[in-house]
Amino acid sequence: MVAIFLSSMAVAFSGTVMPGPLLTYTIRQALNNGPRSGFIIIIGHALLEMLFIVLIFLGFDMILQSAAAQAAIGTVGGCLLVYMGIDMIVKALNKKIKIELDDKKDNSKSMVLAGFVISAANPYCVLWWAVIGLGFLLQAYKSWGVAGVVLFYAGHILIDFFWYGLISTVIGKSRRFINEKLYAAIIIVLGGVLIYFGCSFICKAVAGTGIALSSLYADLRL
Repeated sequence: MVAIFLSSMAVAFSGTVMPGPLLTYTIRQALNNGPRSGFIIIIGHALLEMLFIVLIFLGFDMILQSAAAQAAIGTVGGCLLVYMGIDMIVKALNKKIKIELDDKKDNSKSMVLAGFVISAANPYCVLWWAVIGLGFLLQAYKSWGVAGVVLFYAGHILIDFFWYGLISTVIGKSRRFINEKLYAAIIIVLGGVLIYFGCSFICKAVAGTGIALSSLYADLRL
């Protein structure tokens, strides 16, 4: 069981440290809401991954792997990220955002929801669980049953909490040294990053749809 736990942590860490929309959002919230942001956001992410595991064992992994599902997730998710990026940039340019150093405002529910939604909007996250995660889950289940699956999930999500918590803690603790102009500039850059990821998801979803339609057309001609 120790091997399952350690392998889960290793695989999770290799993916978690890669930049993505969830990390971008975490940095933005850490600047605004402080060190606790990363831990709260990952609760939403963890809930989504728990849902993925349930769906996979219910047999929905083939649906998650389908071209139609990936195209839908990529398109809708991409549009959501583009909207979020534009909203961040517009608010920064209009000076409608500021660093809240007193941390009195409780945005916990919205951050949990955002952690869930942004993760669900990432087609790579969905595909990872439907393909790679499936293999590890089946191996864990064959070896130790439900306990093995729980252990794999625990190791995986522990790394997420550690990494995103570390990022938000470092940024949240140093935000008091950032002035408003620099903060606005950082938010604009982060907004641009979200737009980049969103456009990337949309383009790949459109390309994947085109390939799927071409394949279907070729099959019909045969």
